[in-house]
Amino acid sequence: MLYFSRAKTYAIAGLCALGILFSLPNLAPRPNFWPGFLPWNQVHLGLDLRGGSYLLLQLDLGAVEKQDLANLVDSARQAMRKANLGYTGLHGDASHNQVTLHLLHNEDAAAAQAALGKLITFNQTTGGANLLVNVGSDGTVTLQVPHQAQVARESQAVDQSITIIQRRIDGSGVLNPQIARQGSDQIVVQLPGVSDPERIRALIGTTAHMTFQLVDTTAQPSGPPPVGDEVLPMQNDPNQSMVVNASVAVDGADLQNAQASTDPQSGNWVVNFTLNSVGAREFADVTTENVGKPFAIILDGKIISAPVIREPITGGSGQITGNYSAQQATDFALLLRAGALPAPLSIVEEQSVGPELGADAIKAGALSLGLGFVLVLVFMATFYGLFGWFANIALLMNLFIMLAVLSVMGATLTLPGMAGILLTLGMAVDANVLINERVREEVKNGRKPLAALEAGYSRAYGTIIDSNVTTLLAHVTLFIFGSPPVRGFAVTICVGIITTLFTATVLVRLITSRWYISRRPAALPV
Repeated sequence: MLYFSRAKTYAIAGLCALGILFSLPNLAPRPNFWPGFLPWNQVHLGLDLRGGSYLLLQLDLGAVEKQDLANLVDSARQAMRKANLGYTGLHGDASHNQVTLHLLHNEDAAAAQAALGKLITFNQTTGGANLLVNVGSDGTVTLQVPHQAQVARESQAVDQSITIIQRRIDGSGVLNPQIARQGSDQIVVQLPGVSDPERIRALIGTTAHMTFQLVDTTAQPSGPPPVGDEVLPMQNDPNQSMVVNASVAVDGADLQNAQASTDPQSGNWVVNFTLNSVGAREFADVTTENVGKPFAIILDGKIISAPVIREPITGGSGQITGNYSAQQATDFALLLRAGALPAPLSIVEEQSVGPELGADAIKAGALSLGLGFVLVLVFMATFYGLFGWFANIALLMNLFIMLAVLSVMGATLTLPGMAGILLTLGMAVDANVLINERVREEVKNGRKPLAALEAGYSRAYGTIIDSNVTTLLAHVTLFIFGSPPVRGFAVTICVGIITTLFTATVLVRLITSRWYISRRPAALPV
């Protein structure tokens, strides 16, 4: 147990050197001689240490169900029309999450089953169908969305929202945001160091669903809209509105890119957009067939502008004008690039932590960590003498390696994380206490120094491994199912357990081995 080959000794020393090297970014400014190929990563400070904004968002799952039902109605209409089948009474039933229609001719039942059956797909997550089609003997056709499929769709909507929020925040320049799911329909967003929370709130809360729809110039917005039309307000003046076709000519989902720039003619800020191949083809068809007609650009149910189509636009690109400032145009382009949210998000809870409070938290955390470290050093030196100092050296190296691992991971340190580091110190010392007590027992039993060391380490090793592995599994579970603060605590504990197994059982053993070989003591100072 106390024999170390030269290669193993060098490997342990090299690992310790790397731990010190990669922890340096957190302890000192970057020196000029630092090689460019070596990373210079720091542990990021969380919201409670750095200050910033905390948002708890809730996704409107009712809106997701409503939109999915409307899409299903439209898909059923197109499928029946394509199959040239007559029907009546097509409508969606939100209370039962189903779509029903009635066939004009009962003999079309098999054809309707085949046509609507093409809408069925299978979900890899649930392993079941997303849709059940039933044709009754009376000609009533029911398209039922199974409960499992609906739950999977809602979960997908939350995951999609997290991805879009991540894109929007990354594009805004905020560093190290923490975005996590909470429950079935809530999202936690932590933004350390945010200086403009109003802007971030606007970026996150905007659904950003953009559509292109033709304007009906024959109808007046003051009266009821004709069948197939809808009245929408103007974005810059809600008191004014226009009548547009309810059918979407081009969907914003087909946007490929959007960039803010200045118009070379007017000098005003505009947003230039580019469509993908599908959107470009639809855009070309619509603009070719409707030259001279106004074409409304709509964002979240409000008309941004309605320029007149002067000529066919076949290049798949266009320009959105308005009274935009540079920041507004940049944010608008960012929203379009990131994509539309599947449903509106509402802010359930909002907290702001000032940088002063964060600085106070850092001081308090550093004080508690330093005090705990000093007390542990004094305890080990007092009760175990030289062997206690061996443990103290390993404990200090444990901190270096732990800090290095967190830095390389790009982890975010919070107050619960600092508590996890302090707890790790106690766990690391506990392993050395167990080893030293085992060695004491062997000495009392009359064993010689070398035999006592061998037996002490051998008997303590299994207990240390078992206790640390079970603790590691428990904290992995906390990381998987816990909230962001709990996850921060779990990460530091998991990293600390791994580094403790190295320093407490390998590094201390190496130090003890080198001491014994050089001194050959007649008695152990334990």
